Amino acid sequence: MSLNTVTNQTIALAGISQACLLVQQLATTGTADNSAIKTCINSIIKIDSDTVIDIYGDLSQLKPGLQQLDQQLTGRTIADPEQARYAASLVFLERQLSNRPKMLDTISIGIEKAQAQSESFGIMHENVLANLGDLYHSTISTLQPRIMVNGKEEYLARSNTVNTIRALLLAGIRATTLWRQCGGARWKFLFFRKKLQDEIKFLLSQIE
Repeated sequence: MSLNTVTNQTIALAGISQACLLVQQLATTGTADNSAIKTCINSIIKIDSDTVIDIYGDLSQLKPGLQQLDQQLTGRTIADPEQARYAASLVFLERQLSNRPKMLDTISIGIEKAQAQSESFGIMHENVLANLGDLYHSTISTLQPRIMVNGKEEYLARSNTVNTIRALLLAGIRATTLWRQCGGARWKFLFFRKKLQDEIKFLLSQIE
């Protein structure tokens, strides 16, 4: 079965959108939905999956991302420019990353370590999040331009919050890679906007 479908592309875009939403919430309020975070973090270590949605568990786990993506695509202006900036930066950085095999190898090794840790401690354990955060910081964060996360200093000074934000950005890169593997491209995002909106509404109806 071909990965190149509007459904798979929409699921991957929802993964990007959910990661960006959670990054913004953690940076500005210090909190975010734990289940939604767990879905994103799980997607990093779920390398071998039978279907695209299996990477995220099931469709209901992506409801926040689908809703946010729907908001971003509805109307003539972008609903949340900051989240859109994060998403655009992830797409740009993922393209750079795809041309750096050594960095990809480093990330792969780091993810295997996180997989082993999660089996012992659980996916949301601080050690797992710290490992994934350090992995993002030592690899993708060295690419230019770096993603500058805006938020309140009181939250961005907390090491656990910073690690979770970085892990979520890594999940965003994972979703961006998935989107490209499913045939996603910026020109499709521009010209097939209505198709994406219809697919989002259909997927949300399957949840609700």
